[in-house]
Amino acid sequence: MKTTRRQFIKISGFTAAGAVVAGSVLGSVQKVIEKSAQGNITSDSDLTRTPTYCEVCFWKCGAWVYKDKKGNIKKLVGNANDQHARGKLCPRGTGGLGMYTDKDRLLKPKIRVKNAKGNETFKDVEWDEAISYIADKMEAIDKKYGKEHIALFIHGAPAAHFEYLFKSYGVENSAEPAYAQCAGPREAGFFATFGSGVGSPEPADMQNSKCITFIGNHVGENMHNSFVQEVSTAIDNGASIIVVDPRLSTIAAKTKFWLPIKPGTDIALLLSWIHILIYDNIYNKEYVDKYAYGFDQLKEHVKNYTAEWASAITTIDPNLIRDAVYEMAKAAPASVVHPGRHTTWYGDDTQRERAMAIINALLGAYGSRGGIYMGVKQKLPEYPGVPAFPEPKWTWKEITKDKFKGASVGVTNVLIDASLATYEPEHQIKAWFIAGTSFINSIPDKKKILKAMENQELIVVVDTMPMEMTGYADVVLPECTYLERHDYCRAGKNRIAQVAYREPAVEPKGDSKPAWWIAREIGLKLGLEKYYPWQNLEEVLAYQFEQIGTSLKEMKKLGVKTFESSDPIYIAPGEDYQFNTNTGKIELYSTDFEAMGYDPLPKYTPNEEVTPGFYHFIYGRVPMHTFGRTQNNPYLYELKKENEIWINPKIGKIWDIKNDDMIWLKNQDEVISNFAIKVRLTERIGLDSVYVAHGFGHTSKFLSKAFGKGINDSELITNIKIDPVMGGTGMRANFVTFLTENPKIEEVKS
Repeated sequence: MKTTRRQFIKISGFTAAGAVVAGSVLGSVQKVIEKSAQGNITSDSDLTRTPTYCEVCFWKCGAWVYKDKKGNIKKLVGNANDQHARGKLCPRGTGGLGMYTDKDRLLKPKIRVKNAKGNETFKDVEWDEAISYIADKMEAIDKKYGKEHIALFIHGAPAAHFEYLFKSYGVENSAEPAYAQCAGPREAGFFATFGSGVGSPEPADMQNSKCITFIGNHVGENMHNSFVQEVSTAIDNGASIIVVDPRLSTIAAKTKFWLPIKPGTDIALLLSWIHILIYDNIYNKEYVDKYAYGFDQLKEHVKNYTAEWASAITTIDPNLIRDAVYEMAKAAPASVVHPGRHTTWYGDDTQRERAMAIINALLGAYGSRGGIYMGVKQKLPEYPGVPAFPEPKWTWKEITKDKFKGASVGVTNVLIDASLATYEPEHQIKAWFIAGTSFINSIPDKKKILKAMENQELIVVVDTMPMEMTGYADVVLPECTYLERHDYCRAGKNRIAQVAYREPAVEPKGDSKPAWWIAREIGLKLGLEKYYPWQNLEEVLAYQFEQIGTSLKEMKKLGVKTFESSDPIYIAPGEDYQFNTNTGKIELYSTDFEAMGYDPLPKYTPNEEVTPGFYHFIYGRVPMHTFGRTQNNPYLYELKKENEIWINPKIGKIWDIKNDDMIWLKNQDEVISNFAIKVRLTERIGLDSVYVAHGFGHTSKFLSKAFGKGINDSELITNIKIDPVMGGTGMRANFVTFLTENPKIEEVKS
């Protein structure tokens, strides 16, 4: 098969643009759902409920799906016993029904073919043909190159099912954007300091905090449910909020101290805070003496990093720098610097997270009430009688660890590099399997991705929607939504050990299937029967429940069950505690980094300066959308149809730009936005920066609502700074200028 056909093609089998779901937002998403549902809700006694956990985002809040006697879904409600939901769903979760009702959904497997005129298109096929095609291609690649030359790119609930499939097949070349494009630096930085990563949800004990510090963390716009509820509780209880952000974000408007920092200078501020804590003797000396290693080296390292030094770099008043850190120290140890979530900014990100971890240590926050708690979980046993996975000849480590020694999992951009035709043949990737992520929208450097795709002999995409990535696939497999399937239970670390159960509330639409079924069927075609001794996932769940002292019957009734745990989440005062580090202590001076050849203490290195006529390009989130996944959701679309660009009014005056004007953006590499974006003039952004919400500007016309609405910030991110420790892609070293007239760029082919 020739590999020079990786253009985005029209997919004739996709459903054409459907009618917009009746009704509009009348104050809340729930009103949209109730209006569009058949009939009126009279009382909950007329409804039956099914347990689930939400997957509009990946907080996975426990929920109930309420249906009428005809089986129509009437509402989604948070499970009151779930520590993620606390009886509530956020706007995204309440609108989860839109994933099920979306008229543009994928409902049939498709294979890329050439029509009678020689043009490439997609044809609808039955599942057996699609799975046979995939299995045959995988076996051909195994025979020609070796099975390890296949890469898996994953996100969300499908990840566990396809990772299991690939490990059964003898492949461990997997990666997810959530690491290299999002949270990886904080995992590496906190692990090097405390011997433990952060995880999700982040174990910041904010509901008990007296002071919370956010570094570029847009809580309230990044709408993670219990996270927002905890911050609200803390504010109600009188906690001080400190926000470092060049933009007056939603949470910045709730602060005692807002530090409008110059973009890219965060480490300078953090080093000055460390200096003040130590040299003003306001750190938690008793805690540091007992639990920390490397204090003397740290003290010497920061001796010149005064507030005045940082002020000259960050443009923040030195008195404000001092006042903020004194506020932290006053509240300690019930004082936490939140590790953040999206942390891949400028390429120095692991060291920035190291500095944040060090401040938490100096405050005595780790293991303290109101600081950072140590999570507990209920372990779920493996299904019995399954043999060990085969040992691969090579894995992601062989192509990653020499360069990025701090990487703990596969790195997406490394696997993309390995997919290029110029990469060494021994470890060259020749096939991609993509599930749960619109790959081409979430990873920067689209030119490289397109070149890498040219070298692939098979691309499989599993998705619920005709996202941009589906147009480059050889095979498109329609996954059903979370409301239509079983999945493995949610059983991650948190304050208490809980298990959240999901089962189908409705039958899958069309010919869509759950990820567990797709993975199992491919496994059976590949001759991996011994790894699938069960017929359906419900068998696995029933076994696991029995082993931990519950049952399917009980979980159907409860949805979320709490289990006792003897593991403490706080360190008792004066307790001897062994940290999972080389020294057994909190490493202010990282022996791990020193051994790997990295700076054992964080350093400040100046980032690129903005050139005249250009502005720092800052991006973020909105509370009703998840990345670029939900813009076509018929309910959430009504809440936010497009993004806007925040511009300071003084800059608007210079450019003669007014509110609601439509402009185009051009970045430092001459890349122009595919679409125009609406202007929002606001004093909430500085003179040197602009801001847009991520996830809009879809170029797939098969997303009938989201197509062309706003701009896609990812397309303008072409200057990428790679984190030397763990390989993350720093994406905030980009600058844009304005085009006030239509540049008449060629319309995106679709």
